Amino acid sequence: MIRRHFLQVALVAAAAQTACNRSGESGGGRKRIGVVPKATAHVFWQSVHAGAVAAGREADIDIDWKGPAAETDFSRQIEIVDSMINARVDGIVLAPTEATSLASVVDRAAREGVPLTIFDSGVKSENYVSYVSTNNYDAGALAAKAMGDLLGGSGEIIIVKMVPGSSSTMEREQGFEETLAKDFPRIKKVAEQYCMSDRAKALAVTENMLTAQPAVKGLFASAEPATVGAAQALKSRGMSGKVKMVGFDSSDSIEQDLRGGVIDALVVQDPFNIGYEAVKTVIAAMNGQTPPKRIDSPATVVTRDNIDSPEIDKLLHPDLSAYLG
Repeated sequence: MIRRHFLQVALVAAAAQTACNRSGESGGGRKRIGVVPKATAHVFWQSVHAGAVAAGREADIDIDWKGPAAETDFSRQIEIVDSMINARVDGIVLAPTEATSLASVVDRAAREGVPLTIFDSGVKSENYVSYVSTNNYDAGALAAKAMGDLLGGSGEIIIVKMVPGSSSTMEREQGFEETLAKDFPRIKKVAEQYCMSDRAKALAVTENMLTAQPAVKGLFASAEPATVGAAQALKSRGMSGKVKMVGFDSSDSIEQDLRGGVIDALVVQDPFNIGYEAVKTVIAAMNGQTPPKRIDSPATVVTRDNIDSPEIDKLLHPDLSAYLG
């Protein structure tokens, strides 16, 4: 433990010194932090972007935001991180699309003295400044408890999963299934399929499972694309309200489906806070400080009963225009 702490301090110190050297070599220009999400289109990532910009403004640092078009394109994400290292950015914030494949660029950033924080999903490397994320296992457990209450502790369910190898969604799916098995043993999973972070595929796989499992009483979708597609499948089959649905993340259409009774509960993260805290850890490293190795961001269960509360409204509707306009 002492050795690991020493290595982390040494890593941060080396990164800070290299960042200072880079700034001097570039003529003392404005510092830049590259932020690389898994994708850019979903509201979740836009909220992360806004939080990153907020932290950058506070420190008078520019944010270079760039991500792949699809959450499954890990090769493109590797190219983006490599290009940022080559461009001599002062720090990087990365949401790895795949835990193993992205380890190489995390290790490269450490070798070249670029402080790098990961967020949202883990990576199979220890060579990062900090890891900022929802505690996804616990968030999955929250979803399981919501499902257990909705079903009265018994019934058959299906799961629309995201992408194999994405540690964030795998952890929340694990938390969901293990909590069901422990706390609600009479709820049985009868089918599961991956949607590959694609709403249309989520619609198709949900319809397939509903056809094959006509007695199903519950449905869990583990991320925004899965939630959107699964809700659409319930609507197209006329099963809204008949199958209890617990989703994950939020968007305008998801909120409408919650209010309309298609979705019964959502587990919602705080992506603005995740983006903000991730950038702050890199800034701390650039200044020679040692931020915590792990920072958990809270998750919240949203239902029709609490959706109009001020706290939930602020969580669901961050003022993106103030940062991304």
